[in-house]
Order: sequence, then C-alpha cells, then structure tokens
Amino acid sequence: MDRETSPYDAMTPEERRSAMFRLDRRRILECDVFVLDGRVPDEGACVELGIAHGQKHLQGSEKRLVGLQTDSRAAFIGSRLNPMVRAALDYIADDEEALLRILSANGARVQPAEEGPHERT
Repeated sequence: MDRETSPYDAMTPEERRSAMFRLDRRRILECDVFVLDGRVPDEGACVELGIAHGQKHLQGSEKRLVGLQTDSRAAFIGSRLNPMVRAALDYIADDEEALLRILSANGARVQPAEEGPHERT
C-alpha cells in the first residue's frame, strides 16, 4: 500500500491505518507461514499469528501454522519463544531448508522464489 497513490492519498492517517489493517488481515487469513525473527518476535507478527490461529480454531480448520525463526537468541529460559506464540504454531523451522521440508510434508506446493533486486544472493 503506497499512501501517495489513489485512493490512499485522499485518506486521513486514521483511514489509511484502518485500510492497511483490513488489507493485512485479509492476507493473513490466506497465509500459513509467519516470520518470527529477532530476539523476540515483532508485535505485528504476534497479532497476525493470533488472527490466523483464531481463524483456524473457530473454523476447526486443518490449516497448519508454521513459524520461521532463524534467530538463535532466546528471550525465555528453555525456549526462544513466548509460550503464547509457540503454542499457536504447529511447526517451527530454524532455516529455509527446514521450512521447505515442513511445507512439502504437509502438502504445500513448494516452489523456489526467484531472486529479485532486493533479495540476497
């Protein structure tokens, strides 16, 4: 969402925040992988995971929620994740290879991403 383009350029800051939340929520309900890097996961990622877990729980869905956490720093003794975050996930991958194995084993069609101008080689 680019706030300098229509229709966002005509919105107030509060309207833009609300539009961004609705767009993000819609995309969250379609995804099943959450990036949790950092010593502790970002607040937004935690909210997104909560929304996805709530949808899964309320719908009785078989959807799998997978966390990708490549950062080895731990915020909690004996665990890298807060129990409220860890318990919402079905799997945690420590690297991209583990993530691809988890997704493949759970029926996801895994296709390598093409390198873009902002991606590392």
